[in-house]
Amino acid sequence: MTGTHIVAPCLALLMASSMLTTALPADDKGAPDKIAPIKAPFDMPQLKRPTFPDRTVSILKHGAAGDGKTLNTKAFIDAIAACAAAGGGRVLVPAGKWLTGPIHLKSNINLHIAEGAEVLFSTNFDHYLPKVLVKRGIVDSYGLSPLIYARDCTNIAITGSGKLNGQGKPWWHRQYPNRPCLVAPINCRNVLMESFTITSGPGWTIHPIYCENVIVRKVKVLTEGPNGDGINPESCKNVLIEHCYMSTGDACIAIKSGKDEDGRHVGKPCENLVIRHCRTKRGHGGVVFGSEMSGDVRNVFVRDCQFEGTDCGIRMKSRRGRGGVVENIWVQDVNIPTIRPEAFRMNMLYGHGESATGLPPLFRNIHLKNITCAAAPRAVRLVGLPEKPIENITMENITISSDRGMSCSNVKGLKLINVNITPKRGPVLWLKDTRSVTIQKATCPKGTGTFLQLEGKKTKNIRLLETDLSNAKNGIKLGKGVPPDAVSK
Repeated sequence: MTGTHIVAPCLALLMASSMLTTALPADDKGAPDKIAPIKAPFDMPQLKRPTFPDRTVSILKHGAAGDGKTLNTKAFIDAIAACAAAGGGRVLVPAGKWLTGPIHLKSNINLHIAEGAEVLFSTNFDHYLPKVLVKRGIVDSYGLSPLIYARDCTNIAITGSGKLNGQGKPWWHRQYPNRPCLVAPINCRNVLMESFTITSGPGWTIHPIYCENVIVRKVKVLTEGPNGDGINPESCKNVLIEHCYMSTGDACIAIKSGKDEDGRHVGKPCENLVIRHCRTKRGHGGVVFGSEMSGDVRNVFVRDCQFEGTDCGIRMKSRRGRGGVVENIWVQDVNIPTIRPEAFRMNMLYGHGESATGLPPLFRNIHLKNITCAAAPRAVRLVGLPEKPIENITMENITISSDRGMSCSNVKGLKLINVNITPKRGPVLWLKDTRSVTIQKATCPKGTGTFLQLEGKKTKNIRLLETDLSNAKNGIKLGKGVPPDAVSK
């Protein structure tokens, strides 16, 4: 996108949308098999696929029947055990419909779902006993087994172009913590998930916990139902998510690190994540941070993605009591055709009736660059806390067409460089109790009523540089309590 603020927003939208759409195939057939070098604005290792011995053990050899009716849990157990005992390799699920209970992986096992294979997971809740160690937002605890599970493993994979069918609907009436995830490795190292399709499961779909060196690529997540998140890395280190397509019943990608006191006690951040060349069609957010982020989230790079039809493109959510820090986040080269309700939302007052007291969280050092949004009810919404404002936000080369403009409250350190927001009504920018703001090379659309509206006695040190307000009826409007010298040019 051009860095010149006089270019019409519609032209910038068209150019950026065309560029990004070309780079994002409609399915994984256009995605390269080779993992491109990882380039990030922080130290990040070059992740590689785990390797496995040249050995294949078919579930057919252990009595499996692909009729969609025979329960094949024992065949999966026996095939994985035999392959592991021999030193590891590929456990083959051939074409057919394979009904099973939970599948537990072991070290050096690649579960390969062949083309034409569909794994149907049992809807008999008793099949997911005995309970195993899991984590669902609050604490480490024992619960029903995830549909695919691994604990304390090294070198594990799920590959192949087949399908994992979680058959989630019978689970959805159960209370949220009592519904298992579909794929949940915990405390594992060198994890690969590649090329398969997942349909709705009981709750969260792909949920690596306390894992290191995780690659998720060319995976389609198509879910319905409550809490049907797509990919939720929690307290993981060194994660690559690329060339994935998600249409989900909840957040598409949600980055987490534990909740409240337990998350702070465990103290395992989610750090060093690269998310690139991903597409969404539906969900509660393209990439979401929190709300469970009490163990910290840091060093995340989102690039070359398209988020369409989700509630937000980029969403950060937390509240008092969480504590924790979300920091050092980069988002660039993103196309958002349509969104609801905002292209970006950072909200420190998120909640579901929980206590609104306690240790506040912190969002800081967040960089958004080269982003277009063609249609949104609101362009941007940033909501900090009076005692803990959002800190150091940079937005550069941003073009958004929206019903309403950008609103900020309790933000400290905001840079808007070549930000072109075209709202149908209301001010282009609304700032309350926000300080240390630089607005440079902004576009003031024709017919603007108010370009910049300021509220709150804490609002100060607002600078406008290289910005022409002649198109606005009221260039700058100061609300009650705003110091008269709050703005300088």
